[in-house]
Amino acid sequence: MANHIEKGTKIIGVGCNYVDSNLAPMPKEPVLFLKPTSSYLANGGTIEIPASMEHLWYEAELAVVIGKKARDVSESEALDYVAGYALGLDMTAKELQATIKATGLPWLLAKGLGTFTPISEMVDGELKQKGPTSDMIFKVPYLISHISTFMTLAKRDVILIGTLEGIGPVKPDQKITAGITGLIDVYFDAEKRSTPVSN
Repeated sequence: MANHIEKGTKIIGVGCNYVDSNLAPMPKEPVLFLKPTSSYLANGGTIEIPASMEHLWYEAELAVVIGKKARDVSESEALDYVAGYALGLDMTAKELQATIKATGLPWLLAKGLGTFTPISEMVDGELKQKGPTSDMIFKVPYLISHISTFMTLAKRDVILIGTLEGIGPVKPDQKITAGITGLIDVYFDAEKRSTPVSN
């Protein structure tokens, strides 16, 4: 099993990080949210759709795996703290997210349920998302530097840097495949969870 699943202390998501997200105006600082490591799901696992919810969506994202403790890291040195990369799916319970957004609360409950962060093994070296990185509002070195000024990044922590392509609904009994040609392929099943979740 990949070390980031076994040993990471947190998952940090970056929202609204691409210029084609139809944002007006674009964010001046990264939009960050936390996901618990209990939401990890290893490649080949089964995504559990809450019984009380009908609209679950996935977003395929490049995941940056931190290689060593990072605190107040400069942007110029940020990539020295990267152990490697992975392919992750950021799952969202849309009904719950809509309720949360309407009340101005954090996104944690809509994105942090068990199995809501399916992720691949780590790949060493440089891994580029299919979408052009020029479309990213905040690049990886800036994100690492920015985040590390607010919280310490521990070894094997993961940053999901946002999505450009690969967004869609997930239905029970669906098989989800995603990948980056020649580097990573992931496969997940989806099934309805028997115990309801309140929304």
